[in-house]
Amino acid sequence: MHQLLIAGRYRLLDLVGTGGMGRVWLARDEMLHRDVAVKEVVPPSWLAETEREELRLRTLREARTAARLNHPNVVRLYDVVHDRESPWIVMEYVPSRSVQQIISAEGPLSPQRTARIGLAVLAALRAAHTAGVLHRDVKPHNVLVADDGRVVLTDFGLATFDGGDGVMTGPGTVLGSPQFVAPERAREGVSDARTDMWSLGATLYATVEGQSPYARSSAMATLSALATEPPDPMRRAGPLRPALIGLLQRDPWRRLTAAEAEPLLRSAAASHGEPAGSVRSSAVAAVLSAGRAIAPHPVEPVAPPDEPATPAPGPRPRRPPGRRRRLIALGGAATALLVAGGVTLALVNRHDDRTPPSGSGGGAPTSRPAAFACTSAPPPSATPVVAVSPPPDVKYGLREGWTWYDDPTGFRIAAPVGWARWTEGSVTCFRKSGGSRVLSVEAGPDRADPVAYWKAEEARLTATAALPGYRRVDISAMDIFEGGAVWECGWQNAVGVPVHSFRLLANTSADRSYTVSWLTEEFDWQVNAAYLPMIRQSFTPTL
Repeated sequence: MHQLLIAGRYRLLDLVGTGGMGRVWLARDEMLHRDVAVKEVVPPSWLAETEREELRLRTLREARTAARLNHPNVVRLYDVVHDRESPWIVMEYVPSRSVQQIISAEGPLSPQRTARIGLAVLAALRAAHTAGVLHRDVKPHNVLVADDGRVVLTDFGLATFDGGDGVMTGPGTVLGSPQFVAPERAREGVSDARTDMWSLGATLYATVEGQSPYARSSAMATLSALATEPPDPMRRAGPLRPALIGLLQRDPWRRLTAAEAEPLLRSAAASHGEPAGSVRSSAVAAVLSAGRAIAPHPVEPVAPPDEPATPAPGPRPRRPPGRRRRLIALGGAATALLVAGGVTLALVNRHDDRTPPSGSGGGAPTSRPAAFACTSAPPPSATPVVAVSPPPDVKYGLREGWTWYDDPTGFRIAAPVGWARWTEGSVTCFRKSGGSRVLSVEAGPDRADPVAYWKAEEARLTATAALPGYRRVDISAMDIFEGGAVWECGWQNAVGVPVHSFRLLANTSADRSYTVSWLTEEFDWQVNAAYLPMIRQSFTPTL
């Protein structure tokens, strides 16, 4: 077997790993004279023949899809062949150790090193999800740290498992390792990008804590805990804690997106050796306090300076009947768009194109400025946001200084108490008097191609010199509501101060869309990630 030649090309040299569904070999590509890794996919013997055949076909189909990925943090797939009645996956050979091997030999890693590994895996997942590829089995065994320090994610799209950790069958045939499987995948057997994000959180938890968040004596005990219990308490995570809390949300709609997780991981990676369990960064502390609405365990709120008085806690809005509600994920570096202290958020709510009725904001209807709405000082007619009792149909509390705002034009959102509120045409504006941060909600028509719309807006505004010193950060599609896209960019304002904005365009029906916008000075951008989970959960179309 040592010299077995597969598909007349790949000569097996040495067995380098085994798992519940296959074996991995170091092999020699006799045609290109290079070392490769070859994985033999061996279906478990207990699968029925129809399931075994379906697994073979799905493995070939998904491996071919994954082979399209070309990213430095992804183990590249070179070939898929069928030989001796088994699929064989030919991959890049990376001299490395898995994260599981590292923590088994050296113990848990520091929060900073774990966060750096997390950023690499997150980059790999974002590239894969953009290409329509799901991993479905992110875990320490599948994260490799190469001899040269490169971090790569392997086994894309193959849904494999190692070490007899247990598997389950279902719509996806193979579930994966229970200790690293998202609750909804364990419950329903279905996967999407959010299930990969949960598995990333569980992987990073295991890396920094030394065991998975649901480490139990058996697969059944793990699955039982996963269905009913919060993750085990964190003792070593320190500055990594906010990211882990957000990633390990049982409800996938409340889980951090990739765009939201990135700045939290960057903050943890850049921290300077905080003792395990402590959080000293003001931005991280703010995330923890904002996490009161999303944390799997209680988290003591930390009030940032200069915030308004505390409103009564409010609940989480129910998804509107008959409407498919998807989280508005303010992506890219814009995850950093929330505030660590006295922040304003730029969410744009969209209704139809009609002008809001009088009383919805206090300002006289005007045409929207060419570059960005709500950037001028609040007009004398602006009214302050007043703390109100939580609506009866919401189920979670807001953080200190925020209250519920119901707009008669058809939306509800969390807003800071005391901020000026007015309208500019179809835009509802929120801004702190004398402050530079702007939160706005704008109604608009459905955009058939949101990415093309933002590119056209970019071309229009840059051609008219409305955005001096313009710098694009991102224009890309996002899977929200009935389709959307983000546009994140920076420029210099009228007095030469660099500013940063994030705009999310989301179609919610055949004739309606919303634009969620956030604007702040560039200097403040990275500390503004604290309120995003609360803001995006609170925003609800009400018509």
